Amino acid sequence: MAVASLGLTSCDDLFEPAKQNFKDLGQMETEPDFAMGFLTRAYSSLSGYYTNTEYATDNAVVNQNSEGFRTMATGGWTASTWTGINEWSGAYTGIQYINQFLTKIDDVEWSADPERCKMLSVRLRGEAYGLRAILHYQLLKAHAGYNDAGELLGVPYLESYLGANDDMNAAMTRPSFSYCVDKIKADLNQAIEILPLDYEDLAEVPEKYTQYTTDVAVYNRTMGAHFRQLVSGRIAQAYLSRLTLLAASDGFGNTVSWADAAKASADLLQENNGLDGVKNGSYEYYIAKYADSLKEGVNPDEIIWRENVADNNNTESDNLPPSLNGNGRMNPSQNLVDAFPTISGYPISVAEDYDPANPYANRDPRFSAYIIYNGAGKVGVDNKTISTVSGTTDGIGGVEQRSSRTGYYMKKRLRMDVNCTAGSTTTKPHYNPRVRYTEIYLNYAEAANEAFGPKADGGNGFSAYDVIKAIRQRAGVGASNGDAYLEECAASKEKMRELIRNERRIELCFENSRFWDLRRWKLNLNETVKGIDWKADGTYEIIDVETRDFDDYMAYPPIPQSEILKFSNLQQNKGWH
Repeated sequence: MAVASLGLTSCDDLFEPAKQNFKDLGQMETEPDFAMGFLTRAYSSLSGYYTNTEYATDNAVVNQNSEGFRTMATGGWTASTWTGINEWSGAYTGIQYINQFLTKIDDVEWSADPERCKMLSVRLRGEAYGLRAILHYQLLKAHAGYNDAGELLGVPYLESYLGANDDMNAAMTRPSFSYCVDKIKADLNQAIEILPLDYEDLAEVPEKYTQYTTDVAVYNRTMGAHFRQLVSGRIAQAYLSRLTLLAASDGFGNTVSWADAAKASADLLQENNGLDGVKNGSYEYYIAKYADSLKEGVNPDEIIWRENVADNNNTESDNLPPSLNGNGRMNPSQNLVDAFPTISGYPISVAEDYDPANPYANRDPRFSAYIIYNGAGKVGVDNKTISTVSGTTDGIGGVEQRSSRTGYYMKKRLRMDVNCTAGSTTTKPHYNPRVRYTEIYLNYAEAANEAFGPKADGGNGFSAYDVIKAIRQRAGVGASNGDAYLEECAASKEKMRELIRNERRIELCFENSRFWDLRRWKLNLNETVKGIDWKADGTYEIIDVETRDFDDYMAYPPIPQSEILKFSNLQQNKGWH
């Protein structure tokens, strides 16, 4: 059988190899690099972390007229058009590669050394199970939903390679959502069982691998530090946290219990020193202090998994204000700004230390770290103070499709030491996370509050209250008053739920979280996005910027209509007809 690229852009591409670079499948057995390429292709199918779905939420808008998320959020979303959240083709391409890889893994001569050969086979199998689970999770999050009969469906779960002679239509039948959850959990648990927690050079072989080798040199050459950033047991645990939180949520039928979701997160957090792990992390994980120190595959304390470091200025060029030679793409909303409490920890609606005439004073420090506002200082290489007053370059309407539509610019994700000035441009190291610990702590807090209430720990060693207190303390919120607002919320599961959701909104803003959180929480998708128009006399007006136009059924994104047309067994989500 000949094999090559298994692209999914057409029906033929899904199940037939491309007509170039043919090699016989049997060559995998004697060409380990060729065999390894199948797994490498699967890694390339992982979705990105910064996908800018924020543009389609109440957290932000984009200043480009024809940008896809803007079209989608304002009434132009159909099953045949915008593909900005479509995981279908990429994920199934990777899954096909993985399943073909698994058919040959035990036949490949990975090394002339029999012990090293076995150890490589073990690790690669674990990676394959982990990757297959992660790619199916991506598909489930993006494409699960209710059919016309009211059944909660998952996505086709492919456990074996599909060739041209297989019953493709039968394979494209959608099983239940719970079936998919169980299958993903099974693959993740296999990865956790097989793989080391982390890839590190050790002084002795861990017990679970002594059946394959007792030579620590062999272990380190196959599972040591050289392999950091490949799927590990810790990474698989992180995706178990993500999966169970999704499945426990109201939008997905509470398919998994909240207690099980809390346990999945707690198991990983205990490996991160529990609450002490919050203190070791940082809500500014993207700044020079961390990006400049990454080498040999190491992670900052905040990061579980990341992409490779790249030297560029892409993020700054896209998002700095035009006065700093940026294109100002991500425009945070007044809605998001209002979600940041004051330094005392109280919401601005009740905080005594909030002054509407001076709205940016006494705010949660994460606000000035994440958002550029009128009067914000120390922005860019020249430590500039930004003015968003009407009529200025950075004010609303200042430069068409480059200035902010809301009166705010994104600061999070940007390095302030990058110069975007023509003729003087500089680049700096950047990295994109795949999973960071704060998300897992917030996953736990949400699940634990729902399962046990604010202050009970369910046997996990810490409560929802404990986690939120640690996260807010790290940010410097509530230090002067013992975080009195948190104490108020701790008396009520409902109040704690709102606080947890707000903390999640703040900590994970601009990280592709809000779009999915609103949907799994079954909250309003159509909140009008607001901005602020500052006047030269120091007054301001809160303005409506963009009206959302999501129908109820759009809580569950569609299966791509091109796939529905190919396979008669493939059911579409309700409303996307």
